[in-house]
Amino acid sequence: MTHSTFESLGIAEPLRRALTAENYTTPTPIQARAIPVILSGRDVLGIAQTGTGKTAAFGLPLLQRLADPRVAPVPHSPRALILAPTRELAIQIDESLRSYGRHLKLRHAVILGGVNQNRQVQALRQGVDILVATPGRLLDLVAQKHVRLNAVTTLIIDEADRMFDMGFIRDVRRIVSHLPRQRQSMLFSATMPGEVAHLVAEILRDPERIDISPATVTADKIEQRVYFVAAQEKRALLQKLLADPKMERVIVFTRTKHGANKVAEHLEKAGHVAEAIHGNKSQNARQRALELFRAGRARILVATDIAARGIDIDDVSHVVNFELPDVAESYVHRIGRTARAGAGGIAIAFCDPAERDSLRAIERLVKQPLTAMGGDRNAPPAPRSEKQEPRNKHARSHQRPRDNRGRAYAA
Repeated sequence: MTHSTFESLGIAEPLRRALTAENYTTPTPIQARAIPVILSGRDVLGIAQTGTGKTAAFGLPLLQRLADPRVAPVPHSPRALILAPTRELAIQIDESLRSYGRHLKLRHAVILGGVNQNRQVQALRQGVDILVATPGRLLDLVAQKHVRLNAVTTLIIDEADRMFDMGFIRDVRRIVSHLPRQRQSMLFSATMPGEVAHLVAEILRDPERIDISPATVTADKIEQRVYFVAAQEKRALLQKLLADPKMERVIVFTRTKHGANKVAEHLEKAGHVAEAIHGNKSQNARQRALELFRAGRARILVATDIAARGIDIDDVSHVVNFELPDVAESYVHRIGRTARAGAGGIAIAFCDPAERDSLRAIERLVKQPLTAMGGDRNAPPAPRSEKQEPRNKHARSHQRPRDNRGRAYAA
């Protein structure tokens, strides 16, 4: 519990005014601990789950340091660089910084794959203070000499463990090699796998470690339920559950892009307003789906794991794991889309007989059994065809998505 205020943390009046307009009055624990350290100029290693206020924790002091004293940005040479693993997260960070810094005269740009680069190049040509980027597109623009990183004074890497999961750690190292040695660096991560720990040692200098990860892996206010159901009966069960008006704003997770499309089409035919979001969708289509969901015009968002850490939308009442993820940690990030900003939420898992191993791995990770709501936990698993590939064959594949020219970019 923190009793600090943004004023007592040293946040300047223009930023406090913007926070008040957003109804942000009390710093979260990571904000209370990180803001003074960042304002002092030290490097920071922050370990905290999504939904804990990390963006403001690094964004507020970053905006303040860049605004005082104000230095005119140089074309193609950003002063601060923020790396994010997904397009959605990059856009979300940029939107948050613009909101917090609305009373400052700082220039922002966000660059990401999946869209035409011309507008991004134009923004860089005009000069920006803060650049939020996904690794693949940033390296493309560096190679094309549209971006120079030798003027960066602040580096922030967000969701570093997700960078590792998506195979971007090598790209991050390449980007860091273009930066000046004298800089302030920050790295934030929900977990600390070995590769991320190595990255910390490489890029941070005597960092202040701020660890507010809870003793339990998942948020305390998320009620976790499981239905044991045959794979072919999952759509009917989902339709039955959605008849409950308490399921006001729902994210449904599938393992594959094809599966997301199929579930969304089924829901639409049943009379629900549902949108699908996944890596095969254009960036404009993905943003349109998110905006419809955020505005309440779409009750249901069907997503693959690409969105598990890229959606920051309040009041998501339920998360449904239509298919269990092959990697247990992905379950934690999926259900973290609900119970945000101190609210409660419900996470529902559908488990068919072939998914029992995935469920056991999830329950070991969260250190509790999910509450069984229906079906038989001890039903025998479905027989596996000799030609059927094991479901987790590519569970930790680090193959990156590609654009239509075969170049890798952030999904």
